[in-house]
This record gives sequence, structure tokens and C-alpha cells, in this order.
Amino acid sequence: MSDLTHFDEHGASRMVDTSAKPETQRQARASGTIRLAPATVTLIRDRALAKGDVLEVARLAGIMAAKRTSDLIPLCHPLPLTAVQLDFAFPGEDCLRIEATARVFGRTGVEMEALTAVSVAALTVYDMCKAVDRAMTITDIRLEEKSGGRSGTFRRND
Repeated sequence: MSDLTHFDEHGASRMVDTSAKPETQRQARASGTIRLAPATVTLIRDRALAKGDVLEVARLAGIMAAKRTSDLIPLCHPLPLTAVQLDFAFPGEDCLRIEATARVFGRTGVEMEALTAVSVAALTVYDMCKAVDRAMTITDIRLEEKSGGRSGTFRRND
């Protein structure tokens, strides 16, 4: 169990003690995809759904979720985020890509905040569009890159 930092030598759950770690600039970028009907993509792009501007509501939901990650994930540290950004793209006629970047000057990374932002933004899109497209699929939520801290930089190669 010693390789898993959220467990002590006896297997008990614990919050990692970061007090001895130096504060550094840290950043993480995550992404996810929603597969949806082409007609739903058109409604989103045209801002024609009755519930409003789907992407702007999803952007706000993602930012709010990143700020509340420690309330959702049991052993995450509450972080004083310095920035959260969400971007959206339509790489195909039946696809919405969500990307979130989170930044902090702190003692622990922001991977979970970026992943949470993408997840909640995707769920918000689903919620706002489910009346017209219940077959939407949220997929491929993943860390794309992170920087800062003892472990350095990670970039996905695929």
C-alpha cells in the first residue's frame, strides 16, 4: 500500500500531508467528449434550446465544480484556484469536445479540479439537451497534461 499516498502503512485512508512541500505554479488540462445527434449540435450552436445558451451554462457549471472539487472527492485538498478556463469545440457533426484548464500556486496539483470541471460541464450539457437527445454519450474524460510539483510535467502522447 505504500505506493498509494492516500493510504497509510496499515491501509487506512488519509489525507496526504502537504505542509512540507514547497508552493509552486501548477496547471492541469483535461478533456472529454459528448457524442450527440447532429440536430442537437445544431441546436447548441444556434442557441436554440429552450433552456438557454448550453455552452455558457456548461462553462459556468464547470468553473463552479472545479472550485468545489474538495467537497466532491473525499481526500482532495481545498485549493485556492487562480484560474479555471473551459473551452468547447465541435470536431465533427455529432461531437462536442470539452477542455478545462485549472491553475493554482500551491502545494498540490489541480488534476482533479480540471477533470471535475470537464465532468460537470459534460453533465450540464446532457441535462440541458436531454429533452431532445437522450442518446447522448459522455466519453473519454481524461487528463491531457499537467505541470508543476515534484513529479514534473506529464503530457498524453496519443
